[in-house]
Amino acid sequence: MTTLDILGIGNAIVDVLARAEDTFLARHGMAKGGMALIGPEDAERIYADMGPGVESSGGSAANTCAAAAALGAKVGYLGKVADDALGQVFRHDITAAGVHFPTAPLKGGAPTARCLILVAPDGQRTMNTFLGACVTFGEKDVDPVAVAGAQVTYLEGYLFDPPEAQAAFRAAARIAHAAGRKVAITLSDPFCVERHRDAFLAFVRDEADILFANEAEIRALYHASSFEEAAAAARGDVALAALTRSEQGSVILAGAETHAIAAVPAKVLDTTGAGDAYAAGFLAALTAGQALPECGRWASVAAAEAISHFGARPQADLKALVAGGPRGVAAALG
Repeated sequence: MTTLDILGIGNAIVDVLARAEDTFLARHGMAKGGMALIGPEDAERIYADMGPGVESSGGSAANTCAAAAALGAKVGYLGKVADDALGQVFRHDITAAGVHFPTAPLKGGAPTARCLILVAPDGQRTMNTFLGACVTFGEKDVDPVAVAGAQVTYLEGYLFDPPEAQAAFRAAARIAHAAGRKVAITLSDPFCVERHRDAFLAFVRDEADILFANEAEIRALYHASSFEEAAAAARGDVALAALTRSEQGSVILAGAETHAIAAVPAKVLDTTGAGDAYAAGFLAALTAGQALPECGRWASVAAAEAISHFGARPQADLKALVAGGPRGVAAALG
């Protein structure tokens, strides 16, 4: 018997979002649109120079879990925070979003992770992440009851950096498959993929049932010269792949099936969390028994909602958006 539709495992991070001009990014040597791992000194320096910001529980898989819960899915989350003020912010926010969060906090170690997100006038987000307590997540933090009871365990590629986390991913996959459940992984970032390409490839081929990636990530995984080449490789390696292409929509691959999903038009204010929301819509629909084209539609609606406002968490009623027709969605997000 399933107790959860989706169980996310990822970096438990408090997001700090603020608007920033391109000159701010240049002054701090940031690559616009990228994600950089930073130390505690850089975290303090950038934070001190940022304008007014909004703090909320974040992290890629946590964002997916919150959006999936907003769509009516039964969701849990595993990720490590410290026993500090930001850790309490994270726990309160994700629990208030309707997500079960059983992971015990880290005591006496590194502080809770934070991601400093600068949103440029064109909506592009540049992320600077101090991982803090995140890197302590290991096999001991995998809740076997939660994994065995979830239809899908969803793994965040950003967490793939530490060896302890890779061991945790493999342990979660073993538990899930032994219980007859599915394992999904998102590649998260092309730079992350390049750092651990062989390990990612092995995990996708040997452990994953469902793969999420954008065009840059899937091409990085296969060192492919085109999206089509990368998609063909993914089709051969995993049972189900959902590959996003920004305004070109997405492509869902399942065996010999190919489903092209149109993007839902929306005014772009902030691209933070678009991929996270896409995965949320897809998995919420999949675990509710929807057909793959409908999973893609839910995913596209959720992604469009995410880019239509400042911040990664949903602000509109996702259930209502999914239930409405294309004109209603366009009117709500335009």
